[in-house]
Amino acid sequence: MNTAMLNGVSVYPFRSDTELIDYADRNQGILVAINAEKILHATPETRAIINRNIGYCDGAGAVMALKKKGYKDICRIPGCELWLKIVERCYQKKTFYLVGGKPQIIGETVEKLKSEYPGIRILGYRDGYIKTEAERNVLIDDIIRKKPDIIFVAMGSPKQELLMEAIREHHRAVFQGLGGSFDVYTGHVKRAPQWWRDHNLEGLHRIIFSMSWQRWKRLFRAMPFWWLYITNKL
Repeated sequence: MNTAMLNGVSVYPFRSDTELIDYADRNQGILVAINAEKILHATPETRAIINRNIGYCDGAGAVMALKKKGYKDICRIPGCELWLKIVERCYQKKTFYLVGGKPQIIGETVEKLKSEYPGIRILGYRDGYIKTEAERNVLIDDIIRKKPDIIFVAMGSPKQELLMEAIREHHRAVFQGLGGSFDVYTGHVKRAPQWWRDHNLEGLHRIIFSMSWQRWKRLFRAMPFWWLYITNKL
Protein backbone atom coordinates (compact mmCIF):
# COMPACT_ATOMS: atom_id res chain seq x y z
CA MET A 1 0.00 0.00 0.00
CA ASN A 2 1.32 3.44 -0.95
CA THR A 3 1.56 6.13 1.70
CA ALA A 4 0.91 9.87 1.53
CA MET A 5 3.38 12.45 2.84
CA LEU A 6 2.18 15.24 5.12
CA ASN A 7 4.96 17.65 6.09
CA GLY A 8 7.42 14.80 5.68
CA VAL A 9 5.32 12.38 7.77
CA SER A 10 4.26 9.17 6.03
CA VAL A 11 0.58 8.29 6.57
CA TYR A 12 -1.29 5.23 5.30
CA PRO A 13 -4.66 6.13 3.69
CA PHE A 14 -6.68 3.34 5.26
CA ARG A 15 -10.34 3.34 4.31
CA SER A 16 -11.50 1.36 7.35
CA ASP A 17 -10.22 -0.12 10.58
CA THR A 18 -10.66 -3.57 9.01
CA GLU A 19 -8.28 -2.64 6.20
CA LEU A 20 -5.76 -1.38 8.77
CA ILE A 21 -5.99 -4.52 10.91
CA ASP A 22 -5.59 -6.76 7.85
CA TYR A 23 -2.50 -4.81 6.78
CA ALA A 24 -0.97 -4.91 10.27
CA ASP A 25 -1.59 -8.63 10.55
CA ARG A 26 0.29 -9.24 7.29
CA ASN A 27 3.15 -6.86 8.03
CA GLN A 28 3.53 -7.02 11.83
CA GLY A 29 4.42 -3.38 12.29
CA ILE A 30 3.99 -0.68 14.89
CA LEU A 31 0.71 1.23 14.58
CA VAL A 32 1.24 4.95 15.22
CA ALA A 33 -1.72 7.31 15.60
CA ILE A 34 -1.26 10.47 13.51
CA ASN A 35 -2.90 13.82 14.23
CA ALA A 36 -2.25 17.46 13.34
CA GLU A 37 0.16 17.97 16.23
CA LYS A 38 2.37 15.06 15.21
CA ILE A 39 2.39 16.17 11.57
CA LEU A 40 3.26 19.77 12.42
CA HIS A 41 5.80 19.23 15.20
CA ALA A 42 7.49 16.00 14.19
CA THR A 43 11.18 16.09 15.05
CA PRO A 44 13.72 14.23 12.91
CA GLU A 45 13.56 11.43 15.49
CA THR A 46 9.76 11.14 15.73
CA ARG A 47 9.35 11.56 11.97
CA ALA A 48 11.78 8.71 11.37
CA ILE A 49 9.90 6.52 13.87
CA ILE A 50 6.59 7.15 12.13
CA ASN A 51 8.03 6.66 8.66
CA ARG A 52 9.56 3.32 9.59
CA ASN A 53 6.22 2.09 10.85
CA ILE A 54 2.48 2.27 10.12
CA GLY A 55 1.05 5.74 10.68
CA TYR A 56 -2.74 5.92 10.48
CA CYS A 57 -5.23 8.81 10.71
CA ASP A 58 -6.33 9.18 14.32
CA GLY A 59 -7.04 12.91 14.15
CA ALA A 60 -9.46 14.93 12.03
CA GLY A 61 -6.64 17.13 10.73
CA ALA A 62 -4.81 14.18 9.22
CA VAL A 63 -8.03 12.96 7.60
CA MET A 64 -8.82 16.36 6.08
CA ALA A 65 -5.26 16.77 4.78
CA LEU A 66 -5.33 13.38 3.05
CA LYS A 67 -8.75 14.07 1.53
CA LYS A 68 -7.34 17.28 0.11
CA LYS A 69 -4.60 15.21 -1.51
CA GLY A 70 -7.22 13.08 -3.26
CA TYR A 71 -7.78 10.22 -0.81
CA LYS A 72 -11.54 10.68 -0.70
CA ASP A 73 -12.33 7.38 1.03
CA ILE A 74 -9.93 7.93 3.94
CA CYS A 75 -11.49 7.53 7.38
CA ARG A 76 -10.60 8.53 10.91
CA ILE A 77 -9.63 5.57 13.08
CA PRO A 78 -9.54 6.48 16.80
CA GLY A 79 -6.77 4.55 18.52
CA CYS A 80 -8.89 4.10 21.66
CA GLU A 81 -11.37 2.13 19.53
CA LEU A 82 -8.89 0.39 17.25
CA TRP A 83 -7.11 -1.62 19.93
CA LEU A 84 -10.39 -3.08 21.16
CA LYS A 85 -11.38 -4.02 17.61
CA ILE A 86 -8.05 -5.82 17.33
CA VAL A 87 -8.79 -7.63 20.60
CA GLU A 88 -12.33 -8.53 19.53
CA ARG A 89 -11.13 -9.92 16.23
CA CYS A 90 -8.07 -11.80 17.52
CA TYR A 91 -8.57 -12.76 21.15
CA GLN A 92 -9.53 -16.36 20.44
CA LYS A 93 -6.42 -17.10 18.39
CA LYS A 94 -3.73 -14.54 19.37
CA THR A 95 -1.82 -13.78 22.55
CA PHE A 96 -1.37 -10.35 24.13
CA TYR A 97 0.99 -8.31 26.31
CA LEU A 98 0.04 -4.95 27.85
CA VAL A 99 2.26 -2.13 29.09
CA GLY A 100 1.20 1.27 30.42
CA GLY A 101 -0.90 3.27 32.82
CA LYS A 102 -0.77 3.45 36.58
CA PRO A 103 -0.63 0.15 38.52
CA GLN A 104 -4.34 0.44 39.37
CA ILE A 105 -5.29 1.22 35.76
CA ILE A 106 -3.38 -1.65 34.15
CA GLY A 107 -4.79 -4.05 36.74
CA GLU A 108 -8.35 -2.92 36.03
CA THR A 109 -7.71 -3.09 32.30
CA VAL A 110 -6.58 -6.70 32.46
CA GLU A 111 -9.50 -7.72 34.66
CA LYS A 112 -12.02 -6.03 32.38
CA LEU A 113 -10.51 -7.64 29.27
CA LYS A 114 -10.71 -11.08 30.90
CA SER A 115 -14.34 -10.43 31.80
CA GLU A 116 -15.39 -9.13 28.38
CA TYR A 117 -13.32 -11.58 26.30
CA PRO A 118 -13.47 -14.96 28.06
CA GLY A 119 -10.42 -17.07 27.33
CA ILE A 120 -8.24 -14.14 26.22
CA ARG A 121 -4.59 -15.03 26.68
CA ILE A 122 -2.71 -12.13 28.25
CA LEU A 123 0.84 -13.41 28.66
CA GLY A 124 2.03 -10.49 30.75
CA TYR A 125 1.46 -6.90 31.75
CA ARG A 126 2.97 -4.08 33.77
CA ASP A 127 2.40 -0.38 34.46
CA GLY A 128 4.02 2.33 32.40
CA TYR A 129 6.30 3.71 35.12
CA ILE A 130 9.56 2.22 33.91
CA LYS A 131 12.14 4.19 35.88
CA THR A 132 15.44 2.48 35.12
CA GLU A 133 17.23 0.82 32.24
CA ALA A 134 17.25 -2.39 34.29
CA GLU A 135 13.43 -2.39 34.54
CA ARG A 136 13.21 -1.75 30.81
CA ASN A 137 15.52 -4.66 30.06
CA VAL A 138 13.55 -6.99 32.36
CA LEU A 139 10.37 -6.08 30.48
CA ILE A 140 11.94 -6.64 27.07
CA ASP A 141 13.44 -9.96 28.18
CA ASP A 142 10.04 -11.10 29.48
CA ILE A 143 8.38 -10.26 26.16
CA ILE A 144 11.12 -12.02 24.19
CA ARG A 145 10.66 -15.12 26.33
CA LYS A 146 6.84 -15.19 26.19
CA LYS A 147 6.53 -14.21 22.48
CA PRO A 148 3.11 -12.47 22.44
CA ASP A 149 1.45 -11.90 19.07
CA ILE A 150 0.09 -8.44 19.89
CA ILE A 151 1.60 -5.82 22.20
CA PHE A 152 -0.19 -2.69 23.41
CA VAL A 153 1.87 0.11 24.96
CA ALA A 154 0.09 3.06 26.61
CA MET A 155 2.77 5.53 27.67
CA GLY A 156 2.31 8.57 25.42
CA SER A 157 4.40 9.60 22.42
CA PRO A 158 7.25 9.33 21.64
CA LYS A 159 8.10 7.25 24.72
CA GLN A 160 5.78 4.40 23.74
CA GLU A 161 7.08 4.27 20.15
CA LEU A 162 10.70 4.20 21.33
CA LEU A 163 9.93 1.30 23.65
CA MET A 164 8.04 -0.61 20.96
CA GLU A 165 10.93 -0.18 18.53
CA ALA A 166 13.36 -1.46 21.17
CA ILE A 167 11.19 -4.55 21.68
CA ARG A 168 10.73 -5.08 17.95
CA GLU A 169 14.49 -5.36 17.47
CA HIS A 170 14.25 -8.69 19.30
CA HIS A 171 10.66 -9.84 18.78
CA ARG A 172 8.32 -9.36 15.82
CA ALA A 173 4.65 -8.76 16.61
CA VAL A 174 1.78 -6.37 15.97
CA PHE A 175 2.31 -3.29 18.17
CA GLN A 176 0.03 -0.37 18.92
CA GLY A 177 0.71 2.76 20.94
CA LEU A 178 -2.34 3.70 22.98
CA GLY A 179 -1.62 6.91 24.88
CA GLY A 180 -4.35 7.16 27.53
CA SER A 181 -6.63 4.45 26.14
CA PHE A 182 -6.45 2.26 29.24
CA ASP A 183 -7.81 5.18 31.29
CA VAL A 184 -10.71 5.52 28.84
CA TYR A 185 -11.40 1.77 28.79
CA THR A 186 -11.58 1.55 32.58
CA GLY A 187 -13.83 4.60 32.89
CA HIS A 188 -11.33 6.90 34.58
CA VAL A 189 -11.42 9.25 31.58
CA LYS A 190 -14.64 9.96 29.67
CA ARG A 191 -14.75 10.23 25.88
CA ALA A 192 -16.61 12.98 24.08
CA PRO A 193 -20.33 12.40 23.43
CA GLN A 194 -21.16 10.64 20.17
CA TRP A 195 -22.17 13.81 18.31
CA TRP A 196 -18.70 15.29 18.77
CA ARG A 197 -17.09 12.05 17.62
CA ASP A 198 -19.34 11.78 14.55
CA HIS A 199 -18.33 15.29 13.48
CA ASN A 200 -14.59 14.76 14.03
CA LEU A 201 -14.57 17.15 16.98
CA GLU A 202 -13.52 14.78 19.75
CA GLY A 203 -10.16 16.47 20.24
CA LEU A 204 -11.81 19.89 20.48
CA HIS A 205 -14.29 18.56 23.05
CA ARG A 206 -11.41 17.30 25.21
CA ILE A 207 -9.76 20.71 25.08
CA ILE A 208 -12.91 22.71 25.84
CA PHE A 209 -14.17 20.58 28.72
CA SER A 210 -10.96 19.32 30.30
CA MET A 211 -10.12 22.71 31.83
CA SER A 212 -6.50 21.75 31.30
CA TRP A 213 -3.95 24.40 30.35
CA GLN A 214 -1.80 21.64 28.86
CA ARG A 215 -4.54 20.75 26.38
CA TRP A 216 -5.10 24.41 25.46
CA LYS A 217 -1.37 24.76 24.93
CA ARG A 218 -1.47 21.79 22.55
CA LEU A 219 -4.34 23.43 20.63
CA PHE A 220 -2.33 26.64 20.17
CA ARG A 221 0.71 24.63 19.07
CA ALA A 222 -1.38 22.93 16.38
CA MET A 223 -2.83 26.18 14.96
CA PRO A 224 -0.14 26.60 12.24
CA PHE A 225 -1.22 23.22 10.84
CA TRP A 226 -4.43 24.79 9.55
CA TRP A 227 -2.51 27.59 7.80
CA LEU A 228 -0.41 24.95 6.03
CA TYR A 229 -3.61 23.10 5.19
CA ILE A 230 -5.32 26.16 3.73
CA THR A 231 -2.24 27.20 1.73
CA ASN A 232 -1.61 23.66 0.41
CA LYS A 233 1.83 23.47 2.00
CA LEU A 234 1.45 20.18 3.82
